[in-house]
Amino acid sequence: MALAPPSTRSLLLSSKANNIPLSSATGFTVMHNDLPLLITNWHVVSGRNPITGQPMAASGATPDTLTIRHLTKVTSEEINWDDFDEPLIDNEERPLWFEHPDYGRRVDVVALPLTNTQGVHIQPYGPEVMKSTLRAGVSDWVNIIGFPFGQSAGGSLPIWTKGAIASELEVDYGLLPCFLIDARTRQGQSGSPVLAYSPGGATEMAGGKTGFLSGPAGNLLGVYSGRINSESDIGRVWKFNAVAEIIVAHHRGDNSLHGKG
Repeated sequence: MALAPPSTRSLLLSSKANNIPLSSATGFTVMHNDLPLLITNWHVVSGRNPITGQPMAASGATPDTLTIRHLTKVTSEEINWDDFDEPLIDNEERPLWFEHPDYGRRVDVVALPLTNTQGVHIQPYGPEVMKSTLRAGVSDWVNIIGFPFGQSAGGSLPIWTKGAIASELEVDYGLLPCFLIDARTRQGQSGSPVLAYSPGGATEMAGGKTGFLSGPAGNLLGVYSGRINSESDIGRVWKFNAVAEIIVAHHRGDNSLHGKG
């Protein structure tokens, strides 16, 4: 079974409060010191609007558990998934995720250490996608790889959405480590990896020249977190350097804004 590598790396998420589903979203994994971390949005794990801090569910509930649909088997002929629960708060109701050490929830990204991985086939993004291999600038195409409305593309494989970079990557949008894309994204794609991707062949490279790739390559540019306005197709992407800062700092989430609702 020949699959594009990113198709096995996006994970379907479901946030729950007292075992009642609240919303669906997307995440992916990276490794740090040989430990797997789930990367997704702050608003996904907190159940709160990152600007106002208010609960997003009509009931006012905020999640205590995140269900992750992990790969359990990947072979040339077969691919399987199963659901695994991860707690979001400890016994003292403190968040278990790490958030940005300087900006907190203003950077709508978290890293959640994974504890329930027995039998899981972890497919993390590694150093090869952190390099600026492919051209990525204003008007260039990117891929948002996730689960709009919680839907998959068969089995539990993600759906690829294409969009264009809509702001200068070297300039932070809103004075935060963020850039904009123009893409028809929808609910459930929050937490999706955003990649410049080539399946191989003749490809525009970062240096401005055209290269020939013998296989697929990609740059992980950041984490998608939703549109700037419900009437707009312009969405935010948090730059991957902000994700790296979260991973290294290990700064626990802000307990003052978390509650079971």
